Amino acid sequence: MKVTNEYLIPYVGLKVGKHQFEYQISKAFFDHFEYDEFESSDIKVSLVLEKQSTMLELNFKHKGTVNVLCDVTGEPFDLPVKGKLKLIVRFGDTYNDENEELLILPFGEHQIDIAQYIYEMIALSIPLKRVSPEAEQSEWEEFEETEVSQEEEQEIKEEEIDPRWAALKKLLTDK
Repeated sequence: MKVTNEYLIPYVGLKVGKHQFEYQISKAFFDHFEYDEFESSDIKVSLVLEKQSTMLELNFKHKGTVNVLCDVTGEPFDLPVKGKLKLIVRFGDTYNDENEELLILPFGEHQIDIAQYIYEMIALSIPLKRVSPEAEQSEWEEFEETEVSQEEEQEIKEEEIDPRWAALKKLLTDK
């Protein structure tokens, strides 16, 4: 899906070497893809495009937050996300994007649309289980309380051991 010309990089006019691009991704970007998994986003994407004589190497990185609903509490929270993607672009007779790490563009092309790659990189960095730090902390506290009560039960059970078994156990440990 075409987003805007902002994500089109005309590589024909670029010199051989590294070129830096920065993008600020908001919810409007994802609306073009009809992706509604979160309420808002504030993500910075940096792209280093290295142009070589026979190919292009694109290294994407992103870092930021997306506002999602917590799976435990149902309350919205800002979830930190980050990730990276490496893409090699080669030139051939026909367009081919079957390999996720290699894109083949026809010889006559002069620009590349990176919007789809940014979208996929960010969407895949969002975890399936989304738990807010507050809910995670309360789950951990509940786990610790459960663990303490289990230890107390174990101590009580050890105190209730039949004295005859305790005597036999003492014989084994005295050796």
